[in-house]
Amino acid sequence: MPSHSEQATRRRAPNLAHDLVNELTQRILRGDYAMGQKLPSETAIVGEHGVSRTVVREALSKLQAAGLVETRHGVGTFVMERVPQAGMRLNVATLTNVRSVLELRMGLETQAAALAARRRSEAQLSQMREALDDYQRLLANNDSCVEADRRFHLLIAQATGNDCFAEMLLHLGAALIPRTQLNHQERGGEDFTVLGRMAQAEHEAIYAAIRRQDADAARAAMLLHLSNSMERFHAG
Repeated sequence: MPSHSEQATRRRAPNLAHDLVNELTQRILRGDYAMGQKLPSETAIVGEHGVSRTVVREALSKLQAAGLVETRHGVGTFVMERVPQAGMRLNVATLTNVRSVLELRMGLETQAAALAARRRSEAQLSQMREALDDYQRLLANNDSCVEADRRFHLLIAQATGNDCFAEMLLHLGAALIPRTQLNHQERGGEDFTVLGRMAQAEHEAIYAAIRRQDADAARAAMLLHLSNSMERFHAG
């Protein structure tokens, strides 16, 4: 049994907010927290997960940046409404076909990257930078960086100023990131680290183009990233 001091040290670990984001994200995507539903209070989340209020607030901030929740001051944090139309539904077989999802994303996200380059705000650019920094830190620690990866792509979609882009990506849920479909034992694997570094270099190229507001370069960088993802994960 770990000592009290060891448990306290573990609770202060830098990936606690990341783990909490992952847990809350999965609950939202599974429908445990329905669209429009109020999340448990900070106190309740602290009690359930054994983390500090600072960790809870950081996690909620990241969920908000990813477009999954919104905080109403003095009221609470609510799951954001998204894609209510029945016609938007995709079946499980489609969502687990990595090639199909990547082909959809090539059409969708290349245009999103171009629009984001033209329309992004400095605040949105800062959130993209934070997502990439989180990705790099988690990758260096052999931790899962799926949430940071997904957040980066969602932030680009939000920066278009067109809610349809973000809604489509949110609808894809866990299928947005191929690793969640192809390798459920992703933590700590040497191959995953190599693939993660390749993806991170491509993310940086996308970010750089958006930062300098070069729409053509952003479109090309996103297309390269998604095309390489197709090759990396053997989606054929």
